Amino acid sequence: MKAAVFDYTRPKDLGDALKALASMPGEAKPIAGGQSLGPMLNLRLARPKLLVDVSRIEQLKAITDEKDAWRIGASVTHAQLEDRPLAGCEPLAKVARVVAYRAVRNRGTVGGSLAHADPAADWPLVLATLDAVVRVAGPSGTREVKADAFMTAAFTTSLADDEIVESVRVPKLGAGARWGYYKFCRKTGEFPEAAAALLLDPERRVARLFAGALDRAPQPLEAVARAVAQEGTASADMIFAALARVAPGLGPAARKLRATAVQRAILQS
Repeated sequence: MKAAVFDYTRPKDLGDALKALASMPGEAKPIAGGQSLGPMLNLRLARPKLLVDVSRIEQLKAITDEKDAWRIGASVTHAQLEDRPLAGCEPLAKVARVVAYRAVRNRGTVGGSLAHADPAADWPLVLATLDAVVRVAGPSGTREVKADAFMTAAFTTSLADDEIVESVRVPKLGAGARWGYYKFCRKTGEFPEAAAALLLDPERRVARLFAGALDRAPQPLEAVARAVAQEGTASADMIFAALARVAPGLGPAARKLRATAVQRAILQS
């Protein structure tokens, strides 16, 4: 299929991009890499009247060292993170390396993945686990949203129609931090059927474990994370019970698959 008719603009800076979005409330969409929005346009699942191309706005392409964290612009591609490991945030390069295929990674962006909010995508799960913060720009200025609260439901975020993801701030890991990430895909490059990520950072007193690839936003498994931090592992019964609480609609096979993803993320750490 072909996309429905739309207008197109390529603003020079973030201010102009926000003005363009505000000029057609609810009918304008930002686009950068287009790896998610493009197929939706072709299938006519999305029918914006105006596309606002933000891919060349320098502010959105910057990667900045803020001493205790890295700030990553919304239009930074997966491939850029894959090719440039960031000191203290090494998990980002490892995760970027397994996002879809290289052709997708060359175009797809971190901010686009967050804004699209596919429950099976890598970045909503990983950035929630890393305790990242999303900076959102809008007509009234900027605001910050914790990554684990940014996605509110499947394909739904806290973004307003006239707002755009500006950047993501990812805290650097402390000395001795441990990380695990596992996803199960039937075919390399596909979205996973189960995924989990774990961060243990004793120096910062952080223990975070999230299950992804659900029918909702990534879900924290706090009791399991504490058990792993204190005892080095967690029982299968504890993991099953935690998944039953955060995703009660899972059938036995689906719950087993996700429990296995959690266990393998723990083993990787």
